[in-house]
Amino acid sequence: MHEEPALALRQLIAALERHLDTCATKRPGSDQEIQEAYDQVAQTFEKYEDVLESVYGEYLPIVAEDE
Repeated sequence: MHEEPALALRQLIAALERHLDTCATKRPGSDQEIQEAYDQVAQTFEKYEDVLESVYGEYLPIVAEDE
């Protein structure tokens, strides 16, 4: 069961790294790429938070903003 939270965390970290890379290499007209990276961060954040709650009954001290 401990493997699932660790995997979700790795996926969140990868999404954050992708977002950073996308921002750092932003070119005119690349708004779609940034939006996709943003969406991936939001999705993996929610998954990680759900897994933490499911496995450990714990929550993150961060709240994701709803659009």
